[in-house]
Amino acid sequence: MIGVDLGGSKLLGGVVDEHLEVHARVLREVHGLKQAKIVETAVEAVNELRESVPEIDAVGFGIPCLIDQSTGVAVIAVNLDIENFRFRDAMEERLGLPVFMDNDGNVATLVEQRFGAAKGASDVVGLTIGTGIGGGLVLNGRLYRGHWGAGAELGHMVVDEDGPRCQGNCPNRGCLESVASGTAIGREGRMAAEDEPESELGKALAGDQEITGALVTTLALGGDEVSRMVLGHIGRLLGVGLANLSNIFNPEVIVVGGGAMHAGDLLLEPAREELRARGLPPNRDQVQVVPAKFGPEAGMLGAAVMALDELELATAPV
Repeated sequence: MIGVDLGGSKLLGGVVDEHLEVHARVLREVHGLKQAKIVETAVEAVNELRESVPEIDAVGFGIPCLIDQSTGVAVIAVNLDIENFRFRDAMEERLGLPVFMDNDGNVATLVEQRFGAAKGASDVVGLTIGTGIGGGLVLNGRLYRGHWGAGAELGHMVVDEDGPRCQGNCPNRGCLESVASGTAIGREGRMAAEDEPESELGKALAGDQEITGALVTTLALGGDEVSRMVLGHIGRLLGVGLANLSNIFNPEVIVVGGGAMHAGDLLLEPAREELRARGLPPNRDQVQVVPAKFGPEAGMLGAAVMALDELELATAPV
C-alpha cells in the first residue's frame, strides 16, 4: 500500500506493508499551493513511490479536510486550498489505482489504536496538534466518521465563545484549534516575548527571530521559564478540550500527537491536570492521556492501514 499524509504544510508519502514496515518515503512542500498544484504534487509523489516498489494495490490519502465519503468529495479544508473537489475520482483517473481517502486525524487515530499508543483499547480519541488540531475517533473498535463521513472535527469544538478567530476557512471563534494549536503557541509566545524582553523568548524576538510554536518549545526545553509558562497556559486550554472529550465519549485512551508534542509533558501534564479538575467521574480518573507513538509518520502510516482495510472490504465476497 501507499499511504499519503497530505498536511497543511507538507506531503509525506510511503510504501507501507501489512506489518507497518516502510519501504520507501517521499516528502514534498505543499504550503501555499493552489488546488491544482496540490493535486499535481500528490500525483508526482505517488508515482515516485511506485517507481521504487512497482507492485502497489491501492493508495490511501489522509487529508485535513471535511470529506463526503459517499461521493469521494473533499468538501473543505481549513488549512489547505481544497474545496468541493472530487478528490477520489481525480486521483483514481490519474493513478490508475484504487484510491481511498479519509480525514488525516481519523487515519492517525486508527494506526495508534491498531498498532500504537492505544493498541488494544476499543474506545480511543485522537488529537493531532500542529498548525491546527485534527481529531479522530475509534468507538467500540471501529473508526467513527459520522453520517456523511465528516465527523470527528474535534479541533473545532468551541472552548471560548469570545476567543481568537479560528484560522483558515473556519468561520468560528474560540475553537480548540484557535487556542491550543502550534499556531496558538506561537501567537502566545510572541505576546509573552513582548511582555518579558529579558527572557530568552524576548531576546529571540529582539533578534528578529520568528516566534513559532517550535521555537517556544525549544526554548522551554532549554529551561526558559517564560516559554514554559506559555506551554503551561496552552496545556491548560488543551485540558479544557480533553475534559469535554472525556465527558462526551468516555474513552479508554486519548492519544495526542502532532508536531506540538515535541513539548512532551510540558504541554501534556497541565492538560491532564485540567482534565482531572474539570472532568466528570469516573471518566476523569480512568482515562489515559498519552503521547502518540508514531509521531510525524502517523498520518502516512494510518492512511496506508485505512487503504488496506477499505480494499479488503471492497474485494470481500458478498
